[in-house]
Amino acid sequence: MDIIFITGGARSGKSRFAEKKAREIGEKVVYIATAQALDEEMAHRISLHRQRRPGTWKTIEEQKYLSRVLKQMRNDADFNEYSAVLIDCMALLTSNWVCSAKIGDIREREALRESLIEEIESLIKEAKTLRQKVIIVSNEVGLGLVPEYPLGRVYRDLLGEVNQILAAAADEVYFLISGIPMKIK
Repeated sequence: MDIIFITGGARSGKSRFAEKKAREIGEKVVYIATAQALDEEMAHRISLHRQRRPGTWKTIEEQKYLSRVLKQMRNDADFNEYSAVLIDCMALLTSNWVCSAKIGDIREREALRESLIEEIESLIKEAKTLRQKVIIVSNEVGLGLVPEYPLGRVYRDLLGEVNQILAAAADEVYFLISGIPMKIK
């Protein structure tokens, strides 16, 4: 089925737009959340996102292996009643990968990159086999400054590559600026 990729800067309205697109597709949506409530502020953000979701939506929390969730959905008839899958977001997923790995030397960084890219390619493969449309949200990182610290550069480079792979595989791509979507593919 189709993949819709939505990107833009932080606080650009990506999630709200993705939720609107999901509601347009159908009443029943599987929402896959990648965020982790590691502090009070993030727990509050997650709470606000939960409050916006209709009761007909099913939430699944998965911080790293989205392809496994999609594979499980494909093999479970209970998910046939859902019209769309909304994944929010790849920026947090990439952060989860980076923060769970050692990036002290080039070999470690390359192993992290290979594992993450393999997971993204598996995610795309599984998404294409679903009967539901899949909406994927991510932050655009190509418009900012080069991060001062190695960890920030590794994160920015990985998320940039993830975004490129997802955008290339997507059937539709939207870029949001100040809450206004621009269809770019």
